[in-house]
Amino acid sequence: MAYLIIMFPLLGFLITSFIGKKIGDAASQFVTCLLVFASSLISFFYFFQFIKGSEVLNFVIFEWISSGNLNLNWSIYIDSLTSVMLVVVTSVSFLVHVYSIGYMQHDPHKPRFMGYLSLFTFAMLMLITSDNFLQLFFGWEGVGLASYLLIGFWFKKPSANAAAIKAFIVNRVGDFGLAIGVFLIFKFTGSLNFSEVFQQIPSLDQKKINFLGVEGGLITYICIFLFIGAMGKSAQLFLHTWLPDAMEGPTPVSALIHAATMVTAGVFLVVRCSPLFEYSDISKSLIILIGASTAFFAATVALVQNDIKKIIAYSTCSQLGYMFFAAGVGAYHIAIFHLFTHAFFKALLFLCAGSVIHSLNEEQDIRKMGGIYKKIPFTYIFMIIGTLAITGFPFFSGFYSKDAILEATYFSPNNMGGYATVLGVFTALLTSIYSWRLIYKTFHGTYRGEINKYKKIHESPVIILLPLFFLTLGAIFSGFIFKDIFIGNEHQDFWQSSIFFKDQFILKHPPLWFLLFTPVCGLLIIIGSYFIYIKNTHILENLKKINQPLYNFLLNKWYFDEIYNFIFIRPTKAIGSFFWNKGDIKLIDGFGPNGFAKIIKSISERAVLFQSGYLYHYAFVILIGLTILLTYLLL
Repeated sequence: MAYLIIMFPLLGFLITSFIGKKIGDAASQFVTCLLVFASSLISFFYFFQFIKGSEVLNFVIFEWISSGNLNLNWSIYIDSLTSVMLVVVTSVSFLVHVYSIGYMQHDPHKPRFMGYLSLFTFAMLMLITSDNFLQLFFGWEGVGLASYLLIGFWFKKPSANAAAIKAFIVNRVGDFGLAIGVFLIFKFTGSLNFSEVFQQIPSLDQKKINFLGVEGGLITYICIFLFIGAMGKSAQLFLHTWLPDAMEGPTPVSALIHAATMVTAGVFLVVRCSPLFEYSDISKSLIILIGASTAFFAATVALVQNDIKKIIAYSTCSQLGYMFFAAGVGAYHIAIFHLFTHAFFKALLFLCAGSVIHSLNEEQDIRKMGGIYKKIPFTYIFMIIGTLAITGFPFFSGFYSKDAILEATYFSPNNMGGYATVLGVFTALLTSIYSWRLIYKTFHGTYRGEINKYKKIHESPVIILLPLFFLTLGAIFSGFIFKDIFIGNEHQDFWQSSIFFKDQFILKHPPLWFLLFTPVCGLLIIIGSYFIYIKNTHILENLKKINQPLYNFLLNKWYFDEIYNFIFIRPTKAIGSFFWNKGDIKLIDGFGPNGFAKIIKSISERAVLFQSGYLYHYAFVILIGLTILLTYLLL
């Protein structure tokens, strides 16, 4: 039965790719939704089996590589960690498939879109069910390919093409780091199977290597390179620039790839490799530094963005930062718990944003919205619930997972724990501000768009609202229901060997003031945001004028794109232009094909002069030719 989890999405992709046009749009949509739904049901079955205490399962599909001492199988490996990821990937993917039926109803290429969604689901499932680094790398590259296809789905739109290329290239940077990490693992362990590699880690704890003239611990180098791969896929600081631009793709793509699944692959990699990271304090400190910095950076940028999807995209970057610094302090299970709850409320927010865009005839600028909550009441209610969850409002899913992360960092013995705690709390407050800014400017106040468009605003159809309803249930209840299983005192019983804790991890409770600080401030922010964004907007305008440089700094995303353009893009283009003009055109073409062509043309132009029509000219040419021939024969 486990084989079907993988094969159903692949089958859906193959059907829509080869006979999608023949069977029609409706049949393509029905088949892909049904097959992913079946995968989702089987995933839930295995998830509940592990809640009951099932042993690790490994289903070998076939022997993949057998060369020397390297033996790798193509397997479906299911443990507690995999079972959680299976539920997240297949359930969110199914709801996005259903949502896409309504959202893409006017698109002429629906079978191709549904096929790409299924291809992405297949690749992500291959990644999380791998039992070796090579199969994981296959899935890793597969989701990169699928994301390229989905982001650039509207290929006639130049900005979508540019965003797809940008995502592909930035991820290649991270993938290069991941590949180096995998090479180091194979070189020093002789294997790529997780179980065999992890067994050898304690014996390699003190091993040093010299990399590019810098000596350091082998495990530290491996972890750093693996984390670079995770940074690219999960859009962490310095490799984050692709994620906001990826919003150029259809909204279902944003929900599936850039909220709940693909971007969490980096977190999954770090947690899967916990037996490695537990032996490298340097790499764990690096993870905390990057994760906390990303959480803060993305939250500050989200404060001033005006595209409804980009605000939520930067929110994704920020929440991924929380997951990473949770893993950095050794709270791997809490990182996965937040990944689990985040999948529901972030997919909910993205799909709600898509519902708003759909209702407003593709309008995405929140400055042209406002006062529409009565027009689209169901979308409004669902988005309020998603906002309450992401801001950690008491008893919603984000409250349990985000607070657990802050509690773990508060008591962390790691030197970077304090840094993560301060930025984590401050980022939580910023999250409340930009989230309620989004709600108030989108749904409240007066409508700021074209009046004739206001009359056409309508609620989305049931096929769009139904997935939102089920995601709402996850946003409300997933934290409360699963907190004891995932992060309770008996969490080791559920995670078993899927997560490695070098030292026993016990989640302590910080002082009462620390527990109350974030919820109380969040409640005050709800009131304060309404006052600033609705009642007295002139206060914000005055602050913007006073702090115009800061506002521009945040609006331009800390100028990362401009800096990268100056450091990397322009020099690369200049070098390419030099080699193209001087090397390719003038040297290779000039002395190669074009050079021979010019010589032949020159000879031909001179030879044609002999074609005068006079007999003595032809006799002269024959005499010269005969002289040359005799000279050659005599020599």
